[in-house]
Amino acid sequence: MIGVFDSGLGGLSVLAALVEALPHSDFRYYADTAHVPYGNKSEAEIQRRVLAIGDELAGMGCHLLVVACNTATAAAVEALRSAHPGIPVVGVEPGIKPAAQASKSRLIAVLATESTARSARLHKLIRDHAANVEVHVEPCPGWATQVEMLQLDDPALASDARKRLEPLLARGVDRIVLGCTHYSFLAPVLRDVIRDRAELVDVADAVARQARRLATTPSAGHGRIHLHASAHPERLRAAFPRLHLHQLATRIA
Repeated sequence: MIGVFDSGLGGLSVLAALVEALPHSDFRYYADTAHVPYGNKSEAEIQRRVLAIGDELAGMGCHLLVVACNTATAAAVEALRSAHPGIPVVGVEPGIKPAAQASKSRLIAVLATESTARSARLHKLIRDHAANVEVHVEPCPGWATQVEMLQLDDPALASDARKRLEPLLARGVDRIVLGCTHYSFLAPVLRDVIRDRAELVDVADAVARQARRLATTPSAGHGRIHLHASAHPERLRAAFPRLHLHQLATRIA
């Protein structure tokens, strides 16, 4: 059993990649919807939630944990590993390295929550993997909440995306890193602005490959998904078709 968790719906983008990489594994997905979003919370608050959810999933028998949230990874993945030394933990970090390596203009941008944007972990990633590239970190307050509310077609969201992206594109940014798993569901909105001027960089597939390497019994399950939420579990189940995750909906136990 593999435990996957996020503040809400964003981690479902990672779950989709995990299911594709590990089709026979069973998953428990935990959405911390009572405390969403994480992006505007303190590191201490996020760490408390991550440790509590990790304990709960470990108690359910999960042999691998995936922190399907950039903000939670930045704030608490090391604390979670220390709390459960016998369980492999996979975090989600912005794709700074692949973006920097692929950039031809040597200008990249990272779209992130407010918490991730100010995190020491993000800025260490930039120092370690993008020393020779100019990196613009763009906080995007409210975007994760828009996804949680399933307001993906909100004209105000499209307008805000254009306002944030156009100056970056005008400067020559050619790689735009999605620094929040929620933003994967905004890719159509972002591509409407970007057109062919830049490429989006998402790390869900890389996370899935790492999970597959660490999974001890990848073929031992029945390919089922068990859903858990700290509030409004019915909204979690109802979100699958709205997010075009029909292939996952058929696996829900």
